[in-house]
Amino acid sequence: MNYNWDLIERLLHEVQNSAEQRFAPRVYAEELATESAQAGHPEHDLDALKAEATRYEAQLLKAGFITPRPESEGGNGENFVLTDRGLQLLSMIDSSFPGEQHPREVLDSYGLAALTPEVFDKIAVEAV
Repeated sequence: MNYNWDLIERLLHEVQNSAEQRFAPRVYAEELATESAQAGHPEHDLDALKAEATRYEAQLLKAGFITPRPESEGGNGENFVLTDRGLQLLSMIDSSFPGEQHPREVLDSYGLAALTPEVFDKIAVEAV
């Protein structure tokens, strides 16, 4: 089983833009599903995608990819900032860079362990 990198990418981008706003992973998952359907891609099970987004939020926080946003930066207790690890992950999976599918494939080769801090940090060093 592998991660939904498009969803994780969306969540990380929303973290970057969440100053003074509540982070809402279920809403972002719904927006992603709508955009994907409009682009002609197969439709997702929306409830499952929303649940997955919520799990990813918890996992990204626990593994140190995101951290609560400080009040001095617009933090309200319900939003986040990317850590250095989160920035590295986003740069690896960002679909706005042409030809960047390879890092996702490398991450997929580690399965669900790819987002554990020890494994990810090893992958990130090798990817540089």
